[in-house]
Amino acid sequence: GKYHPHGDISVYDAMINLAQWWKMNIPLLSMHGNIGSIDDDKQAAMRYTEVKLAKIANYIIGDIKKKTVKFIPNFDDSETEPIVLPSMFPNLLVNGSRGIAIGMATEMPPHNLGEI
Repeated sequence: GKYHPHGDISVYDAMINLAQWWKMNIPLLSMHGNIGSIDDDKQAAMRYTEVKLAKIANYIIGDIKKKTVKFIPNFDDSETEPIVLPSMFPNLLVNGSRGIAIGMATEMPPHNLGEI
């Protein structure tokens, strides 16, 4: 991968999560093909799916070319990537988050966009 040192499978798994309506309050990606199921059926292999940004994602990356955020080199200095996304969409609040790291964990529930 250009932007991720662990290859395309970890990026594909993240893409699947961003497209699954039962995991995301408002999915950021629109996928065509088998993206798994709410019953925990696995998604199809990469070659059987297509993906594009959902319309709401334009509010997250729409201003990226306006140079409103700083860019830094990626992991192997072959590309540059933004340190944050210039989002007008409150993604963390709308879609929530759950994760664990060394010494800390978080679980933030999703919220209704109309109430934020």
